[in-house]
Amino acid sequence: MGKVYDVIVIGGGQSALAVAYYLRRSGLNFLLLDKEPAPGGSWQYAWESLSLFSPAQWSSLPGVIAPGGAAYYPSRDETIAYLRDYEQRYNFPVERPVDVTSVSNVAGIFVLETPRGTYQSRAVVSATGSFTNPIIPAIEGREEFGGVVIHSSEYRSPAAFVGQRVAVVGEGNSGAQILAELSRVADTLWVTLKPPSFLPDEVDGRYLFDAATRQYEARRQGKDFRPPSLGQIVMVPSVKDARARDVLHSVPAFDRFMKNGIGWKDGRTEPVDAVIFCTGFRPSLKHLHPMLPVLPDGKAGTEGTRSTAVPGLWLVGYGNWTGFASATLIGVGRSAKKTVDEIVNYLIKHTL
Repeated sequence: MGKVYDVIVIGGGQSALAVAYYLRRSGLNFLLLDKEPAPGGSWQYAWESLSLFSPAQWSSLPGVIAPGGAAYYPSRDETIAYLRDYEQRYNFPVERPVDVTSVSNVAGIFVLETPRGTYQSRAVVSATGSFTNPIIPAIEGREEFGGVVIHSSEYRSPAAFVGQRVAVVGEGNSGAQILAELSRVADTLWVTLKPPSFLPDEVDGRYLFDAATRQYEARRQGKDFRPPSLGQIVMVPSVKDARARDVLHSVPAFDRFMKNGIGWKDGRTEPVDAVIFCTGFRPSLKHLHPMLPVLPDGKAGTEGTRSTAVPGLWLVGYGNWTGFASATLIGVGRSAKKTVDEIVNYLIKHTL
C-alpha cells in the first residue's frame, strides 16, 4: 500500500477550501484533489458579468473577510481572486488537475482512482458541488431544432447572440440576470414555469441569509419560524435596469421544439435562434457511484453532511440537505466546521 491520508477532500472550490481551513487546524494529514487546472472552483465558468447579490462581508469564507466592505458586491473575477488568495494564504495541500473518477472502500480504507494514479485515505469529504451536472428538461422535438440550445453553465457573454432572438428559460436569479444582459443586444423571450417573483429593491443576500439563519435556529430549538415570502429574484443593478427598460415580461413554459422555434399546446409558436436553460443543477456525485446510493433527485442520504450509507464519507456544499446554506460562501463555514469535528471523532474511534 502507498501513503494513506487521514482525509482526502475531493474538490477545490469554496466548500473544499472551507473544509481545508478547519482540517488545517485539526492536525490531521489531509489532501485536496481538484480536477480544475487553477483555483477558483466553478466560479471560473460563470458568465463574465456575474456579480454576487450579497456584499463582500456576507460573501466570505472562515478566517478571511472578502475585500470591499459591507456595501460592495464582488464580481465573478474578484470572487475567483479571493478564493485563489485564500488558498495561497493558508498554503493548503492541493493537487491539480486531478479528476477523481471513482471511490471505493477496501477494508476500511478509501481508494480513489484518478488518471494520475490511486490515492488512499481513512476518510473522504466530497465537495464537488453541482455545476458540472446541469439540468436541461427533456422537451419534444429538440433534435429537430436548428438553433442553439445551451444551459446557463455554458453561457459566458452576450457576444455570441447579438441580433438574434433568444429564449431564456427559468424564473430564478440566473434567468433574470442573463435575460437582463441579453436584452441589451438581442430580442429576448423570457420563458418561466411559473410567474417570476421579485424581491423588494432594498432586499439582498444579507436579508435572505439572516432570515434563513433565524429559521435554522428556530428548528434547532423545536420552534416554528417562517420568514416572510417576499419573492425570489434579487434586484441587482442589471435586473433593475431591465425593469426600467420594461423587458421583464414572461410567458409560460413551451411544450415542444420546432425546426426554427418553439411551440405551445394552444397552437402558439415563436421563432427563436437560441434557447438558454437556466433550470438548475443536480449534485455532482458520479465519482461516488456505485458505492453511494443516490435518490432519484440526485441527492444521497445524510445526517448533516455525514453519509448515512457509507461510514467515513461526508458531503459538503451541496445545499441545505448537506448543511444549512452550505452552497453559499458565508454558509459553508458552519457545515465545514461541524464536518471536521465529526471526522476527528470518527478517526479517533476507528484507530483505537
